[in-house]
Amino acid sequence: MRESRPRLVRRAELTASVDYAYAARANGPLVLTAGACPLDEHGATVCVDDPAGQARQCVRNLAVTLREAETDLDHVVRCTVYVATRDRERLRTAWSAVRDEFGSHDPPATLLGVSLLGYDDQLVEVDAMATLP
Repeated sequence: MRESRPRLVRRAELTASVDYAYAARANGPLVLTAGACPLDEHGATVCVDDPAGQARQCVRNLAVTLREAETDLDHVVRCTVYVATRDRERLRTAWSAVRDEFGSHDPPATLLGVSLLGYDDQLVEVDAMATLP
């Protein structure tokens, strides 16, 4: 009988200081990720007060998670970008960095300004849904 529980994805390249899996690979073609945060491998927030730098780190961490789940950014079917700001220019700055990291692949996305994110000095978080190749 096939296992019905999803495979929870963790990766040694990303910090182990979080209390959740980085993605879940369902028993089907869909991979759902947790929000990728602008953390380095030690769990420290990078690019403090730099929404573009944090957005790039989020997408790079997302790419690591997707690789471990046996897919990649080109198979993302939807993403959500959260930016802790009320300033539309900072929203656009973060969005531009995310778009640049995705290259020519432009999946549907939602960009949200939020009041607060979970880690100290965190401005950006990106989550995604992807298919398997």
